[in-house]
Amino acid sequence: MEPFSPEAPQSSAASSNSSPTVSGDSPGTATTPSTLGVSATTDGRTSQAAPPPSVPAACLACRAKHLKCDGLTPCSRCTSSNSECIYIASRRGYKGPRRTGTAHNPHKRHASSSPPYSGPADNCPMLLGHTPVSIPAPAVQPFNPAVVLPDHSPTSYTTTPALPNIPVYRNPFAPVMETDAMALTTTTSLTTAPATQPPVSSLAERCFESFYHYFHGGHPFVLPKEYFLRLLKDGSCPPNLNLVTAAMRYVGSLYVDAGPAKATYLDEAIRLCYMPNTPKDGFLIQALLLIIVGLDGSCEQARARELLADCERLAIEIDLNKREFAAMHGHGNPVLEESWRRTWWDLYVCDGMIAGVHRVTNFLLFDIVADVGLPCEEHQYLSGRIPPPAYMEDFDDQIFSGEDREFSSFTYRIAAARNLGRFMRMPAMMFPTDEGIARVEALLTNWRIHLPESKRDDLNKNCQLDEMMFQAHFITHACTIMLHQPLSQLDSSPAQSVTSCAPHRPVPTGDNFNSHTRHTITAACEISKMVTQAVPLLSHTHFFTCVITLSSIVHLSKWALYFIDDEEDLRQQIRLNIGALNKLSKVWKAANTAWGQVKGVAQEIYREKKAAQISPAFWVGFTQEQMISSINADEGIMSEFNTMLQVTQGQ
Repeated sequence: MEPFSPEAPQSSAASSNSSPTVSGDSPGTATTPSTLGVSATTDGRTSQAAPPPSVPAACLACRAKHLKCDGLTPCSRCTSSNSECIYIASRRGYKGPRRTGTAHNPHKRHASSSPPYSGPADNCPMLLGHTPVSIPAPAVQPFNPAVVLPDHSPTSYTTTPALPNIPVYRNPFAPVMETDAMALTTTTSLTTAPATQPPVSSLAERCFESFYHYFHGGHPFVLPKEYFLRLLKDGSCPPNLNLVTAAMRYVGSLYVDAGPAKATYLDEAIRLCYMPNTPKDGFLIQALLLIIVGLDGSCEQARARELLADCERLAIEIDLNKREFAAMHGHGNPVLEESWRRTWWDLYVCDGMIAGVHRVTNFLLFDIVADVGLPCEEHQYLSGRIPPPAYMEDFDDQIFSGEDREFSSFTYRIAAARNLGRFMRMPAMMFPTDEGIARVEALLTNWRIHLPESKRDDLNKNCQLDEMMFQAHFITHACTIMLHQPLSQLDSSPAQSVTSCAPHRPVPTGDNFNSHTRHTITAACEISKMVTQAVPLLSHTHFFTCVITLSSIVHLSKWALYFIDDEEDLRQQIRLNIGALNKLSKVWKAANTAWGQVKGVAQEIYREKKAAQISPAFWVGFTQEQMISSINADEGIMSEFNTMLQVTQGQ
């Protein structure tokens, strides 16, 4: 039988917001002054003639047998049959939900449902003893923590004799629960109901997430997030996986406001790596490599070099450079095997970039024989669809073997780092016509002209940034500058204070631009152009900082010349580099140091040029149009630089 029958009379409790007044003579009859127009007293007398007695609602037992109920509590029939007498509120008079012009909501109550209660919570008898988790239907409103339950045990609502003067209406759908279970559920509802928002992540969790969000794409050798978490939760989790987790936590803390926790995470990661009982395996290499990259970007380059030497020694000791390592330690998991191949090659690339930009180390791994398989594309690694690996001999012989094959972006990144190593192994080139220069330039040119069409820029087929090709391109541009700048005719003395990444290298000046100067300037402009990619700069590896600094040295050396015809464009390039370094400085301390040095040199060159403009001899050879253009550019384009000479401010 339907509990909310349309034929049931509407009780006064359901039609009024005021509390029902219970008559002392008739405990089963509840009336209200607002509905009946009478003023009830304690002795049952009224100020007006009482209407004929009526039964506001029948109990469930009488309604089920279609018998007339006398409305008493308990009623006569239930008393005689020794049955439980239960009353429910009527819904008579309810006309269904209001019709509006809004779209149909499948979660709203239908006309056949009981009307929602809108009065004060403590006036609704349907809420007495009600527990929200006992109703599974999603349309029912959740438990309101503001409702104050009467100071009685929930078991007092199971039978009516416990409350002889109050008509209690129980929810027939609520399951019967033990006293302890009901109390626990009610307490849990009261304490947890306000917490509708997801729980706040801890600092360690935020650092873990920021590692994958910002860093992993620039050095993708650790397992993808999904597979890493799966391995972490596995019962047979490798013992050294906690080392990788600690290193990831340290690197991720660089991107969030972690405060003193950064140093704590770093010390913990290094301590775990150098414990006497730490096994020597691939996970130890991964943890050390993460720490090395983080330290190098945080201006702790000496400490990073110490760890790099240990990491390289351990990698060779455990045969990470051998082809069979991935299969032996991959446990039949192709994603883990791919991770081991990427670990070796990322260590190789990082060793080359550290040696190239800092010019202190000598790229040790370049001379190590390695036959490790080449990494696959990034989307294949993240999805777990790992193809059979190719090898470096396949890459080198593709032109002569006639096999038209496109390799992964990671592979072209490795090839760019290998060209950098070949350049570093060349003897010192003292003259512009040295044959070694032609050989290295042939390597760089071959790398560029044999790129597939999909690898010629930094975007993939979905017009998203390809970070591996991005790094491959800026490694090649940096190698071009290091090859040609010493033989160019750009005096490097104006930028001699820019030493954040590498010591100053003196370059003599010349009267005319030679081919080496053109190569140097072109590569510097290409690096500045890479800043304009429509992606967050913090998604790049921190080694981009030193490449931008290298480009800035070239721009500043050119800008310091007496006269250049494209000065306005050049200053735009300098502004791009300064802005990029400023953005990267939010995370990387090395970028902050480079930003201050490059900006300081730019301000000094600007002051000297403005001071020279005061002398009439400066304008010899300028047309009137060139003079006006130069003055306007100086006043507008250099607003990026904060300080100017006081003597020029009034002009």
